[in-house]
Amino acid sequence: MADGTKIEWATATWSPITGCTPVSAGCQNCYASRMIGRGLPKMGHKGPFSSVQFHPDRLDQPLRWKKPRRIFVSSMGDLFHEDVLSSEICEVYRMIKRCRRHTFMILTKRQGRMKEFNDDFAEVLPNLYLGVTAENQEMADQRIPILLQTQAAKRFVSVEPMLGPVDLPIEWLSPFKETDPLLNRTPRLDWVICGGESGAGARFMHPHWVDNLRDQCTEAGVPLFFKGWGTRMMKKSDPNYMKIDGREWKEFPLGPPLVQRGEIPNENR
Repeated sequence: MADGTKIEWATATWSPITGCTPVSAGCQNCYASRMIGRGLPKMGHKGPFSSVQFHPDRLDQPLRWKKPRRIFVSSMGDLFHEDVLSSEICEVYRMIKRCRRHTFMILTKRQGRMKEFNDDFAEVLPNLYLGVTAENQEMADQRIPILLQTQAAKRFVSVEPMLGPVDLPIEWLSPFKETDPLLNRTPRLDWVICGGESGAGARFMHPHWVDNLRDQCTEAGVPLFFKGWGTRMMKKSDPNYMKIDGREWKEFPLGPPLVQRGEIPNENR
């Protein structure tokens, strides 16, 4: 967990869960699994990365961050992994509910369990964004429809690492005809993140794939955050690394109303 992070779309990470197991092609060069011999043991993780572990001593970390932050939850694991107990996920959600000054963002490749848990939790937390990773069209077709059926204040997709072209049907980006009765809003993707792969064994990302995704988001009015071309394409030190056609795309969806207005609720009640 870190107050400050190299993840461009977050300002902090919070990892009450560490460890994971592969489920699709996007997991092949997982950055978190490479940390097992470096930073992950310092976070209290014991044993192999495949050993999924809950760290209750970290639950109160967001309470100590007084300035509002965009927090990536469980950047070193998957909160909805089958080895994480539902009671442990509940503890994480209760802390998110308590820390209303922050915006929390959860990414998963286990969209089915995420939907089931949120259905059971039966409360939409206004400061929680739920997202899925979709590294190619196959995973987009599997994961995004389930995400769009999941109760959430905002929904997003991370196309990273982008391993192939991804077409987002207009119904995923524009409002559905049937509204979500719990939120009185239409379920759609509120945000798209895109980026190439970095590190050893980084795989190729074609510029046409990026251009097409950018055009889809622009046409639909959905914010796009472009993380970079990946080290297979260019060095991170290159001034064009985070640019598409000479422009940086660092767009965010509008934040929760409380944070937007600058109001800091009393979280000690």
